[in-house]
Amino acid sequence: MGILYQAVGFSQWGIWIFVLFALMAFNELGRASLWTGIVLFAIVPLVLTIFVWPVTAAPGNEYGTGNWFNWVKTYSALAGCLGFMAIRFVPGLAKKKWALCFPPLILALNILEACIRDFQCYAFGAWDGAVINNLWVMSGPWNIMNGIAGLLNIVTISGWLGIVVSKDRTKDMIWPDMIWPWIIAYDLWNFAYTYNCIADHSFYAGFALLFSCTIPAFFIKKGPWLQHRAHTLAFWAMFIMTIPTFADRISPVPTTHNPTAFFVVSLAALLSNLAVAIYQFHKIRVKKLNMLKDELYADTKVYKQVIAENT
Repeated sequence: MGILYQAVGFSQWGIWIFVLFALMAFNELGRASLWTGIVLFAIVPLVLTIFVWPVTAAPGNEYGTGNWFNWVKTYSALAGCLGFMAIRFVPGLAKKKWALCFPPLILALNILEACIRDFQCYAFGAWDGAVINNLWVMSGPWNIMNGIAGLLNIVTISGWLGIVVSKDRTKDMIWPDMIWPWIIAYDLWNFAYTYNCIADHSFYAGFALLFSCTIPAFFIKKGPWLQHRAHTLAFWAMFIMTIPTFADRISPVPTTHNPTAFFVVSLAALLSNLAVAIYQFHKIRVKKLNMLKDELYADTKVYKQVIAENT
């Protein structure tokens, strides 16, 4: 980890593993039933909004949680969780095309927020690195590269009209067309965003957080990646808004502040998302598909497996 982060001790790795498994466990609890979802994504945030966050995430606080992005990210993640719960549990809603437009829209909005933040960090002009809004950032071409990668990630969102609700007890929101190429491209882009814009928090907010939704999507329940992502992101956002000292004081893991590391991470994000975009548009052209209506990966083994397991 010496290229990306300064020396990481056993205690930091232990805390990283705890964060990873805690997020995965809360995700499982959140998807267990309608009532656990209501408690975790509606009642708990309401209490925190009224009694805790006005203090711990006050504008301009010394931990960087008081900026616009943290507040917007927290509530957009929670909006996603609640919207997905509605699709899962309101009878007949998953059959409505207008309702199925919500998942791609909230996902695209979430990505766009981060793209704007990357471009904003470039506009800071902190070419040698600086503390801005109580967060260390280094402006550079990587911000532009990763902002473009995020926009490509939005453009390649596909197959949302094929979203279904699983037939098992958990009634997960299954998006069969969202398979591993897009998920990996998203992960690389989002890690680069955290590395660029909240560099010294990215060991947890990027590295651990992304694993906490990708592991379930690959090994626990295939199909509801976006649901896993919304849940884990909401839990992390609420945690860091409540305990803002965590990444800076309790268990800090600074990046190396190396321009080469910023460049390489963002280049990987840009190339992976460009590859997905080229592949998808080639497939659309060859098979004469409509990206707004058709599912692009319906002929793949993983797509068929997800459909077989959930319908």
